[in-house]
Amino acid sequence: MEGNFSNRVRDVISYSREEAVRLGHDYIGTEHLLLGIIREGDGIAVKILRNLGCDLLELKESVEDTVRSTGDAASVGNIPLTKQAEKVLKITYLEAKLYKSDVIGTEHLLLSLLRDDENIAAQILQQGFSITYDAVRNELDSIISGKTSSSSSSSSGGGGSGGRLSSGYGQESSESEQSKTPVLDNFGRDLTELAEEDELDPIVGREEEIERVAQVLSRRKKNNPVLIGEPGVGKTAIAEGLAMRIVERKVSRVL
Repeated sequence: MEGNFSNRVRDVISYSREEAVRLGHDYIGTEHLLLGIIREGDGIAVKILRNLGCDLLELKESVEDTVRSTGDAASVGNIPLTKQAEKVLKITYLEAKLYKSDVIGTEHLLLSLLRDDENIAAQILQQGFSITYDAVRNELDSIISGKTSSSSSSSSGGGGSGGRLSSGYGQESSESEQSKTPVLDNFGRDLTELAEEDELDPIVGREEEIERVAQVLSRRKKNNPVLIGEPGVGKTAIAEGLAMRIVERKVSRVL
């Protein structure tokens, strides 16, 4: 199913699993996919939500308050998707096809969540934040045609793309033009920048792993640490913890 997913959507799915584990759930539902979109933080879906006046932190807290489990944390084994979540991921293909896109982006995932208004994520977005399928689609159309202020100010020929939309379109492409690391921006997030903006959650219980990664990175040779493990075991948390240490200047001068 993941063949046509952009790297950002793959990250969202991975994050949604981690969010399910964090909340003590033994399933991945539409609410976890929405949390994954928020946590990914850089996709077109997030740009649309912000353009529509949505406070992402407030949205995150609303989702957590709605679905938080009172039980113990879920195991990090194989966590299945709910039928609604599976349906949403399948609908992303249709949404991408409507925009003549060969790649499924976060914007298509957001539209898919809202197309079926019976799932939890759609209900939270619609009832709590007045964000509807039509509103998201209209905003996406505006982004594609270059009508938003951010698109028109950052690109002299932004309207020439017509109806096509790829994983590097919109916010991602405009940011890449201004970035010092445009190639890297297509494959990942600047965790240090996110840490500076206080957008990362506190990391607990990973001090030893974070310290070890910092030590390896500080070597002159053989300085490429590799984090290995099943999805949801906390690999991203270690990287985020290191980013926060760098911002707090709690690492060697080399870093």
